[in-house]
Amino acid sequence: MQNIPEIKLGIVAVSRDCFPIELSQTRRRRVMEACREPTVPVVEIETVIENEDDVLKALDEAGRKGINALAIYLGNFGPEGPTTLLAEKFGGPVMLVAAAEDSGHDLRNGRGDAYCGLLSASYNLGLRRLRAHIPEYPVGDASEVARMLAEFIPIARVVAGVRNLKIICFGPRPFDFLTCHAPIQPLFDLGVEVMENSELDLYDIVQAEKGSPDIKRISDEMSAELGQGNTYPEVLEKMAHLESALNRFMQEKAGASKYIAFANKCWPAFEKYFGHVPCYVNGRLAARGIPVACEADIYGALSEYMVACATRLPPTLLDINNSVPKDMYAACSDMVGDYALSDLWMGFHCGNTSAQCLVEPVLRYQLIMHRLLEADQAPNITRGTLEGQIKPGPISIFRIQSTSDARIQSYVANGEVLDVDPRSFGSIGVFAIREMGRFYRHVLIEKRFPHHTAVAFRPAAGTLFAACRMLGVDDLFFNRPRGLYYPTENPF
Repeated sequence: MQNIPEIKLGIVAVSRDCFPIELSQTRRRRVMEACREPTVPVVEIETVIENEDDVLKALDEAGRKGINALAIYLGNFGPEGPTTLLAEKFGGPVMLVAAAEDSGHDLRNGRGDAYCGLLSASYNLGLRRLRAHIPEYPVGDASEVARMLAEFIPIARVVAGVRNLKIICFGPRPFDFLTCHAPIQPLFDLGVEVMENSELDLYDIVQAEKGSPDIKRISDEMSAELGQGNTYPEVLEKMAHLESALNRFMQEKAGASKYIAFANKCWPAFEKYFGHVPCYVNGRLAARGIPVACEADIYGALSEYMVACATRLPPTLLDINNSVPKDMYAACSDMVGDYALSDLWMGFHCGNTSAQCLVEPVLRYQLIMHRLLEADQAPNITRGTLEGQIKPGPISIFRIQSTSDARIQSYVANGEVLDVDPRSFGSIGVFAIREMGRFYRHVLIEKRFPHHTAVAFRPAAGTLFAACRMLGVDDLFFNRPRGLYYPTENPF
C-alpha cells in the first residue's frame, strides 16, 4: 500500500554510569539476536546513553541510519534525564522497555535494576510532557522484548501517519444530516492538517482533467478488477475521470504533509453534475491506502487512515446500521454460535468498500440515491456503487471523534463478520461483537459518537488503543465484558 509510513525502528540502550555499561550492551545484543527469529526489522544503535553528550551522538547515528521510530532499552537502571531528553529530541514515535534480570545466580554484579529505572524514566517523561509508548508489561527477556518491538512497529506507523496527514475535504454536510460534524481544533492538536474545499472546486478539478491519458488506463483497470461484476461498462470512464482528478489533486496539494486522506460530499448534488455516484472510486482509493470518507466525514477519514496504518490493509467506513431480525438470527443459528442476538448488527454503506473485501462484488446503482433522484426512471446518474457481502473473518471497529466542545475521544472493539447472507443491498455484512448491545447504548449513544465506524479487516484494537494513547487521546472506550458495568449502566 502507498500513502502510509514505512517505519524503520531503531533500538538504543541506556546505562546509568554507576552500573556496568556491559549489562546494557550485552542485553541489547541479545535482543538483536532474538529479533532475527522470527524476523523483527530493527536497527541497532551502537551508542549507549550515559549522559547528554551520548544523546547527541545517538541522535546523529539514528539520523545517519534513517531511523524514524525509536525503542529506548533500559538494559540497566538508566539515567532518566538523558533517557527522556533523547525521547524529546528524537521527534518520532518512541517506546520505552526494560530488561528483566537474567539469573538468580547473578544478582550482585549482574543485577541491572531496570524494573526500578523505568519508574524514574516514566516520571521524567511526565516532567517533559511526553507521550511515549510503554507496553502493558514492559519488562522482559530478549525474546519478550523482541515481541514488544514487533508490536510497536504498527503503533509507530499509526502515530507517524497521523502526525504527517492532511485531510482534504470537498463540500459541507447537508443541513438534515449533521451527525458527523465536529470541531476541527482537535485535528490540529493531533498534528493533522485540514484543507476544506467547495463542491465547485471538485467540479473544477474534474473538468480540468479532461483529455488526461490516465483516464483510459484507470478505466481499463476498473474493467479488469470488476470482471463479471462490470454491469455498467459505459459508466467506467466517468468514474475514472473522477479518480484521475483526485489523484492529481492529491499530488499537487500535499504541500508540507506526507500523507493524504479525503472526506468528500457525495450527495445529493454530486450525481447531477458528475453523472454517477462516487462509491466505487472511493473504495479503489482506499485499497491503495488513500481513504475517501463518505458524506464529508472528516473524522471518519482520520479513523479510516489510522486503520490503514495499523493493518496495511484497505479500510472501509460503514454505518452501524440495523439490527438483525429475530427470524434471521434463528435461521442462521449454526453460523451464529454462542453470540446473543444483541451482539449482532449489520454494517452497511452504499458501496464504498474495496472489491477485495467483498464476496463477488458487482457494480450497481445506489438504491437510496435512486429513490431520491430518479424515483420514476431507470438508473442513470445513481450508478457506480459496488455491492456485495462483506467477506467473513475477524475485524475491528474504530472511531476517533471530537465532541461538540472540542474534546477528542475514541472507541475500539474487536469482533468478526459472520458468514451469513445479509439479504440486503450495498456493501453489507452481519457483524458480531461481544456485548455489542451494552457497548452500543453506553458508549456509542451515551458518548454521542456518530453512526460511521471505520472497519479494520484484521484485529487491530490493541494497536489502535496504544496509538491513541500516544497521540494524547485520554477518553478511550471499548466493549466491556459482562459483569463489568459502564458508569451509566443501570445494574438493576
